[in-house]
Amino acid sequence: MLNQSRLQSLTNLMTEQGWDLLLLYGHCWRKDFFRYLVNANFSGAHAAAALSRSGDVRIALMDPWDYEIVSAALKGGVCLARDFAKALGELAALSKDGGVAIGGMELMEARFVDTVRQSANRPPVSASPAVEELRRVKTPDEIERIQKAADLADRGYLHFAETVEAGMSEYELVAETEAFLKENGAEDNFMLIASGGVEVVGMTPPKDRRFEPGDHIITELTPQVDGYYAQICRTLVLGEPSAKQRESFAIFAEARQAAEDILRPGVNIADVAKAQNDVFRKYGYGEYTGPKYTRVRGHNLGLHPDESPYVLEDVNYTVKENMVIIAHPNTYLPLAGYMVFGDTLLVTSDGCTSFNKAERKLFKR
Repeated sequence: MLNQSRLQSLTNLMTEQGWDLLLLYGHCWRKDFFRYLVNANFSGAHAAAALSRSGDVRIALMDPWDYEIVSAALKGGVCLARDFAKALGELAALSKDGGVAIGGMELMEARFVDTVRQSANRPPVSASPAVEELRRVKTPDEIERIQKAADLADRGYLHFAETVEAGMSEYELVAETEAFLKENGAEDNFMLIASGGVEVVGMTPPKDRRFEPGDHIITELTPQVDGYYAQICRTLVLGEPSAKQRESFAIFAEARQAAEDILRPGVNIADVAKAQNDVFRKYGYGEYTGPKYTRVRGHNLGLHPDESPYVLEDVNYTVKENMVIIAHPNTYLPLAGYMVFGDTLLVTSDGCTSFNKAERKLFKR
């Protein structure tokens, strides 16, 4: 449950930065900083792990079931925190007036940060950027877990494509897909969907809209397996695709390929975004590459489904071997509306390879 290699990486980081205590915080939506050290899918509202420079670990959990599982595995050092702020203060006091850093501090309620400040007798510093940098390059064990999540994403999308039919509502399709993923080992799944024609301008939680012949239906599936997320983005047409749907999808396919052709160690992530956007510009759709019509051209993946660095032309970050990134040219085009297309990619020594095996095509049902 405690990852010893990560523990060593974190204590090395603490020595480099001069931190006496590192708090790794998580809440019900963002568990990733906590789970970088403690592989427990906690269900309580908050959780925190305190790591000393000597490698001692103390953990505070709010849910009795979480406490039972983690305390049994670790044989000590775990408390059941009925009052999380008080428990957080007790963890921070372990610093003995030394410097405290918090991974996930930006996710904390202000009162929690203030509690740490009072208990440590000095303001804490954010460890989030430094811990995120450690998380970006994946170990063989992490890569194996992401591959399992990608395999499940493939199966989940095929189930999605085989289940959808005219008259079904978006939320019914999402429920069927979520059930399939959970039945097949997903801890969680981040999923967006949209359907219709040129009026589609983005992806949202499912609505009660019912599918009609000729609709194109887009989705991101992002199942989590043993802590790690993988994502697949695909577009499906209900019936025979129109000429404009095919033309639009061909542009998306070219943009996706352009990203994969350039993605390798040493490349600026901004250039991966530019390679995609340049395809849209080439066909006269440059205005649809900005924030009015799209959010990102991809992002890092790992313990959270939407990690930095984001694939954007104004984000400068040097890609490293064994990073896991999805590069997806997801945007609106007036040809046929919003489309999505992308795979989970492992950066290799000389390029990238896809974890996903689902066909790279415009699906139809």
